[in-house]
Amino acid sequence: MARTIATDCAADCEVGELASATEAAEHLVAGCLTDGPVGRVGLEVEAHCYDVADPFRRPGWEELASTIAALPPLPGGSVVTVEPGGAVELSGPPTADPVAAISAMASDRAALRASFAHAGLGLVLLGADPVRPAARVNPGARYHAMEHFFRASQTGAAGAAMMTSTASVQVNVEAGPRAAWADRVRLAHALGPTMIAIAANSPVLGGSFTGWRSTRQRVWSQLDSARCGPILGESGDDPASDWARYALRAPVMLVHNPDPTPVTQWVPFADWADGRVLLDGRRPTTADLDYHLTTLFPPVRTRGFLEVRYLDSVPDQIWPAVVFTLATLLDDPAASDIAAEATESVATAWDRAAQVGLRDRRLHSAAYRCVQAAAERAPAELEESMGTLARSVEQGRSPGDDFADRAVRYGIAGAVTQLARGEI
Repeated sequence: MARTIATDCAADCEVGELASATEAAEHLVAGCLTDGPVGRVGLEVEAHCYDVADPFRRPGWEELASTIAALPPLPGGSVVTVEPGGAVELSGPPTADPVAAISAMASDRAALRASFAHAGLGLVLLGADPVRPAARVNPGARYHAMEHFFRASQTGAAGAAMMTSTASVQVNVEAGPRAAWADRVRLAHALGPTMIAIAANSPVLGGSFTGWRSTRQRVWSQLDSARCGPILGESGDDPASDWARYALRAPVMLVHNPDPTPVTQWVPFADWADGRVLLDGRRPTTADLDYHLTTLFPPVRTRGFLEVRYLDSVPDQIWPAVVFTLATLLDDPAASDIAAEATESVATAWDRAAQVGLRDRRLHSAAYRCVQAAAERAPAELEESMGTLARSVEQGRSPGDDFADRAVRYGIAGAVTQLARGEI
């Protein structure tokens, strides 16, 4: 099984330059979605890493690397990587259905937690780091260059927080049959605010309550919308063209020469491809375009499949239910119809969902209907997790409310220490 520490993303060794933005668009349209059946699911789960004896200390790179090197083979086949701020991510392989993906990820999470606990480290599933200031521990050149880019674009604080203080559960699903792409991508976006409200789990950042249910989503919203906003065009009828338009309008963040170098002026990729601006003294290659795509962070990213990126990292008790809910609402035709109708009035309420969550009447109604639709289709092995989620949604509570209650009772650092030690 491959087990890696993420340090950098190298560009491919492709030397042919793109002739124009039109050629770049053709490349993007051809590769962004793959025609095929739905069903397969892949998961990525990020957890903040803490010293169980001192929640304010951020474990260093060598410490994390040695802990990961000592891991036994993970039963579900996940790859382990380290985010810029030291959060540890499990990336599972695609599986036949959401239940198989959940089972594999749960087994890998258990093995990872046990190994880190042996090293005196705890892995905490929260959407934002409640106690520590933003700081980078991953020495990768890519992340150093990204820091420089964010500072130059006047989003240094938000960029640092995004890279080093946020964590998510990511759900990857197939693009589905070509004829259904538009409806499927529209629904993946329309579900965003409702699922953000359901999974909101970041009321505290850097030692303070922020007044937002999902501070993680707030942080992302403070970044450039050309890089982090939704990709949908006006109608959403042609998601492949929407993605090409989005990617070509987005400013270039990094260029390899051969190390990642930040681009500190605003240069849409289309301008580089058309030769209006030369970066590193040249026009881009297809490899440059592919690398550019890795620096775009929309809430739903098209990578042949759909990469759904808008969920906070949530506790082990409910992330299986959250994952199953999202996958079911996208892949089950009857559930999809319910979700499309339920979310119609809140399909663009991204900020509202992040700030007040299920306290908004319309979001609460949409969330209740969506979770009930998924619960009716859940297998027996997910009954406990689905029941916990359904009860929370019915009461208008998100997982962040439970953390906030714990933080008020024991202090923010005390609450983090309890979670790092595995205390429920």
